[in-house]
Amino acid sequence: MQNRTPQTRPAYRERLSPSLWLLVTAAVAGPVASIIFLPVWPTFALVFGVVAIPLFVAAFILLAPSISVDGSVLRSGRAHIDARFLGDPVALTGEEARAARGPKLPARGWHLIRGGIDGVVVVPNIDPDDPVDTWTISSRTPDRLAAAIRAARPAASGN
Repeated sequence: MQNRTPQTRPAYRERLSPSLWLLVTAAVAGPVASIIFLPVWPTFALVFGVVAIPLFVAAFILLAPSISVDGSVLRSGRAHIDARFLGDPVALTGEEARAARGPKLPARGWHLIRGGIDGVVVVPNIDPDDPVDTWTISSRTPDRLAAAIRAARPAASGN
């Protein structure tokens, strides 16, 4: 029997794919890694260097974490939390985002931070039983992520 429930799209979804510079670095790492095999087996070193380039680049792309707000659940990488336990999110860019990723980064928080992504969303965790105080999440569109979290909060509480 077919599944007749309509497929719903998440309210927000973003993959924190690596920057172009990181992909170039991964591509350069292939030939550099092949130098290890050069004294022992030059032919293998050449083949390894050529094969390693697309493998390293693909690994960086496929292993990139994603963020989504689906229904009343915020997923950040492998972690997830129901939106009813979240306070009002704050979208930050520029110098404020740099401070949130650096000196103001809480020690007891969940962090999904990626270099090369300027925006950050800081979300307080209001669950008294959870030892995590805040969620700090990198995002290329922090305003959209914060809006999706705000929209999920009433859905989570059943209002």
